[in-house]
Amino acid sequence: MHFQTTPGAAPVPRETAFILGGALLGGQDSAVDWPQQAISASLPGSPATALRETWLSASPCLSGESDGIVWRRSDDVLYGVIELAEADFADDARTPLQAASETAYRRIFRLLDAQGLPELWRVWNYMAGINAGSHGLERYRQFNIGRQDAFLACRRGSTGNVPAACALGLAGGPLSIAFMAGKIAAVPVENPRQVSAYHYPDVYGPRSPTFSRAALVHPPGQEILFISGTASIVGHRSMHVGDVAGQTRETLANILAVVAEANRLACTGDFRPQELLCRAYLRNAADHVAVDAVLREILGPVEVSYIEADVCRADLLVEIEAMASHPR
Repeated sequence: MHFQTTPGAAPVPRETAFILGGALLGGQDSAVDWPQQAISASLPGSPATALRETWLSASPCLSGESDGIVWRRSDDVLYGVIELAEADFADDARTPLQAASETAYRRIFRLLDAQGLPELWRVWNYMAGINAGSHGLERYRQFNIGRQDAFLACRRGSTGNVPAACALGLAGGPLSIAFMAGKIAAVPVENPRQVSAYHYPDVYGPRSPTFSRAALVHPPGQEILFISGTASIVGHRSMHVGDVAGQTRETLANILAVVAEANRLACTGDFRPQELLCRAYLRNAADHVAVDAVLREILGPVEVSYIEADVCRADLLVEIEAMASHPR
């Protein structure tokens, strides 16, 4: 597989049968015939109003739609997108977001089992008002309950070998989940500077987040490092509250620690910080200049896309995710 970013909403100039899936940052265009996650948010610092990210396959892909999931698979890799409106769960005994989250993940696991690709590698979660409260509980915590319930109900477990992931808040829209999965289990990677997210104390909610700090995955002929959404957290506590530059430095220290830990487990040689392709989420678009200066100072001239979005903790101002790949 090959990852590609192109400016604007126009389709990439490649035979569409070879596009596994992707995302449209900053836009709502849906006129494509592959699974595409639309992330409607501003792109600070970008001259383009939209960026299209695509995963390209070396061979034609099989397409399908199951339980509201639009998906494609190529060989032993599957990429899918599901969107659920919370209003459709208003009469559920659970909160609408909790019910939508559990439903989405149950459907994802059913699809993966049916396709014989049961290993969930990487997940991108977006929801409206992630830090807002409703039904007596912060919405991100409602999401975590629904997600973990689905993992347990589908016998996936909620610790250890769980996927890399991120969860961000947008101004509005449905619960949107994109995911990549395969036949071979991912190698989970944790961060020695942090408590594993699935072991957080209950001060952060009745259910811990279900994700690994990173994952090494092995599609045919490749090794990909997926680094989850990473923020200014040491142990389990938020650091440098109110200081976006300090939070960015701490975030990058965590990313470098994850890269070092991944390199102990990688089978294709060391991943270098300069190889990383990054998404940086900013609570305040005006922080772009300060965050970019720190990121360039520490990582160098890496490729980074900035997105205005709310981080999962109200006291965090920036979150960065990254990926890199090597041939096998």
